[in-house]
Amino acid sequence: MSNGFQFIDIIFFAMIAAFLVLRLRSVLGRRDGHEQNLRDRFLKQPGESAEEKIIPLRERAEPRRDDAVAKEAPAAANDADPLTRGLAEIKRADPAFDAREFAAGARVAFEMILEAYAKGDAQTLKPLLNPEVFANFSQAIRDREQAGETLEDTLVGIKSADIVEAYLDGSTGHVTVKFVSEQINVTRDENGDVVDGNPNAVIDVTDFWTFARDTKSRDPNWMLVATNSLD
Repeated sequence: MSNGFQFIDIIFFAMIAAFLVLRLRSVLGRRDGHEQNLRDRFLKQPGESAEEKIIPLRERAEPRRDDAVAKEAPAAANDADPLTRGLAEIKRADPAFDAREFAAGARVAFEMILEAYAKGDAQTLKPLLNPEVFANFSQAIRDREQAGETLEDTLVGIKSADIVEAYLDGSTGHVTVKFVSEQINVTRDENGDVVDGNPNAVIDVTDFWTFARDTKSRDPNWMLVATNSLD
């Protein structure tokens, strides 16, 4: 009799186990609206640094044919855009070229050149300008000095610096940047009196500066080759 009761107990516990398994499957397979509370190991959790969530990736295999076509499609769609095409040509000639980095560097160059020109610092200007532009700047500085005048060119801020033209001429890349800046421009005579400008007025100035670089050169620096301003 005791053996019979043990056999019945085994069957009873097996039925309970089966019931629990079915319940677990039904719960785990159903969304209840609270999934966002689950911890994602690929996201930074509160109290963890970003470095702790860096997951090293394996090197990607060679792209499949359809991947290559997908990447080429946007470029083909933009072939009618001269700016996009010009930037792409420069990028092909110089793989290290990056439009965003270039625009950031152009901002720095704009500020340096304006400051050096106002101070009459030809030594700083020379490596930043091509010979023709440097000659024009140098002549303007000499004319100012001979007249006994000083230039106070205060750059209040650069509101925007946008690339508006790009093209490749042979191996030389040309990129034109439109700068919109706030400046205070004042010219004083040898007695310190204002002969041009207003020391109390901040004006908006729009400049178009063209930079160039031989993409085959080891020198990574771009030089200013042309300037134009909107009156």
